[in-house]
Amino acid sequence: MNEKLSTITLARNEERNIGDCLRSLAWADEWIVLLDPRTTDRTAEIARSLGARVCEHPFTNFAEQHEYGLSLPRYDWVFSVDADERATPELAAEVRRVIAQSSPVGWWVPRYNYIWGRRISHAGWYPDYQLRLMRRSKSHYDPMRAVHELTLLDGEAGYLQHPLIHYNYRTVGEFLRKQDQYTHLYAGALRQSGVRPRWRSLVGMPAREFWRRYVALQGYRDGGHGLLLSVLLAYYTGLAYWRLRQLAKSG
Repeated sequence: MNEKLSTITLARNEERNIGDCLRSLAWADEWIVLLDPRTTDRTAEIARSLGARVCEHPFTNFAEQHEYGLSLPRYDWVFSVDADERATPELAAEVRRVIAQSSPVGWWVPRYNYIWGRRISHAGWYPDYQLRLMRRSKSHYDPMRAVHELTLLDGEAGYLQHPLIHYNYRTVGEFLRKQDQYTHLYAGALRQSGVRPRWRSLVGMPAREFWRRYVALQGYRDGGHGLLLSVLLAYYTGLAYWRLRQLAKSG
């Protein structure tokens, strides 16, 4: 069976990444770039020059944006790839092989995360499985997961062996800006799911996150990178719960 494949890439101001991302997906049958209308750079121009179909949709949250993206492809098999990710030839061959099968209906893909110039192998950053390859007729996104979106499948999922390459954060400043954005979305998702803000969460949740990252997931094995990542992610966990309290106060 010669199944065809569409790729979907969400993008906002990704002119630095979009070209290399799409070129790494040249083996697919259709390329869609779902553009955040707030984009001010040449992302759309570069994507179109490489043959991608560029669509715009107002951004509410990641789950809603991905759900809208599933309505766009011509083909049932969809591979969701972020602009700062790259597919290797080995991953391409594996994807082509598995979509010829009748099942599973979705596949988890491992990722190598490069953060501040170094590949991170612990603290939850590898294998960092993401459910990215799916039959769109059997898939939708959990509306309760506004950030770190969750794909729900009507059927079984499998696991690929070859990873995506994720050039995650080039600088500490970029990491801080992105995590600050995520905490707003995370706080909103916590409120929507009925989580009540408690003072003890401001200490307990960050402490739990640091222990999980640095000790349980062996972040210490990544040296200074592992320590700093564990500290920062613990801090932003606490910030999300602080923002949850602010939302509760504002009504």
